[in-house]
Amino acid sequence: MNRLRITLIVLGSTLVISACSRSNNLLLGRVEATVGGHRVEVTDCYRTSVPPPQQLPDLPNGKRVYEFKPCRDAEVLMRGDELIVNGRSYGLIKPSDVITVDHGRVLVNEQSPAVTTTK
Repeated sequence: MNRLRITLIVLGSTLVISACSRSNNLLLGRVEATVGGHRVEVTDCYRTSVPPPQQLPDLPNGKRVYEFKPCRDAEVLMRGDELIVNGRSYGLIKPSDVITVDHGRVLVNEQSPAVTTTK
């Protein structure tokens, strides 16, 4: 009985550890991906596997469009230089900016950007 319990603990620990990586930490509920050259971090996202970012058709002016939906309640869209999270525009971003969606709060380089509405 003790041996079975130890085996189950080891297997369970291995499973949890394998679900944690730089791009997906199941224990902390944090996922990370590079989207259009930007590091995007999303918290409060407890998934064992996260869909990768997608490149959508370019804008008419040739600018790239990327979408990252790691969780049901977190949709990050980069339309050219514009950052849109869950349908709200957070203004323009620069090439090296780090985007964080932390329990619904959006940060760019750990600062709160201005929020505007989009169509």
